[in-house]
Amino acid sequence: MTASLQLRVLPSLAEVGAAQWDALHDQRNPFVSHAFLAGLEQHGCLRPEWGWQPCHITLWRGDELAAAVPGYLKHNSHGEFVFDHAWADAYARHGLAYFPKWLGAVPYSPVTGPRLLARDAADRRLLLEAIAAHVRAQGLSSAHVNFHVAAEDTAFDADWLRRADVQFQWQRRPGWQDFDGFLASMDHKHRKNIRQERARVARSGIGFRVVHGDEASAADLDAMHGFYLQTFAGYGNAPALTLPFLRHLATAMPRHLVIFLAEQDGEPIAGALCLRGGDTLYGRYWGGAALPGLHFETCYYQGIDYCLREGLQRFEPGAQGEHKLARGFLPTLVRSRHWVADAQFRQALREWCAREERDVARYAQALRRHSPFRDGDGDGDGT
Repeated sequence: MTASLQLRVLPSLAEVGAAQWDALHDQRNPFVSHAFLAGLEQHGCLRPEWGWQPCHITLWRGDELAAAVPGYLKHNSHGEFVFDHAWADAYARHGLAYFPKWLGAVPYSPVTGPRLLARDAADRRLLLEAIAAHVRAQGLSSAHVNFHVAAEDTAFDADWLRRADVQFQWQRRPGWQDFDGFLASMDHKHRKNIRQERARVARSGIGFRVVHGDEASAADLDAMHGFYLQTFAGYGNAPALTLPFLRHLATAMPRHLVIFLAEQDGEPIAGALCLRGGDTLYGRYWGGAALPGLHFETCYYQGIDYCLREGLQRFEPGAQGEHKLARGFLPTLVRSRHWVADAQFRQALREWCAREERDVARYAQALRRHSPFRDGDGDGDGT
């Protein structure tokens, strides 16, 4: 840390101006925007009983914000999507506490994006030094940076353990002007299956409305939040996002919020909530009636159609789900980094991470053999 930089650990994003925060990134990824992150805090989405406590690491040159990471003190691993339960169990078996830990991430959002917000590489490295210093000073077990972009790889030194996982993402190819062009690049079997799925939904008299935040009525937002609650109730999970937060997105990020509403006989029966970035659509939540093909149409095909119409290059529909592969979402590597304070555990986990990385590589290779495209290309670029 240089003498000109001061570390401040912020318990709330309300303590930094939106313009200062957003000046540190290119504003193409909505999840690291001040509006999104502060909205989670302001509208009851980060509940203490779920282990999320804002703990943002920031570096200042006088009154100027020089670098920052959206961060949280975590008392469990809820809502992270980079699974470290085995690590916590290993600590417990040795009579050590894994929690609390520090996490640099976007809550509940397994989406790749910038995490080390800074204007240059030197400040990014200083930011990582500040994170490690904070973990040591607070006696925490570890620090974690989840779903960072590939461009940030070079900022991490060897003490930051590397992990990888696979997500299924859609990427536009040259020549895809519309949905038919997208289907034309698939083999006959997959093309036929998708057409049949879409036709089944259409025969049911289901239509779709696409509404952005500034086009959504109060009833639209109420319906979408109701579908979200329905899905979480079905899985027995506690819903984190509140209706006031959804209303906040509609007003504070009106053109970033995109909702696909399925309607039958004039009534909404399903919905998918997405956020739009500079060139990417991010699918986040869905809910609705249990009708054949409705989930695929609402969550995947409507989003692909939207990307093709709007000129977007990528569609990230969320974590997990091998069923996405047959619908044109190819295996793509996603990244995380981990700094472990205890040197012995760090070495043991380094070996564990190396084994996991080999397993993930084999899994991704196996998936690529099942590409639905006629040229057999199953490569994701991992960005």
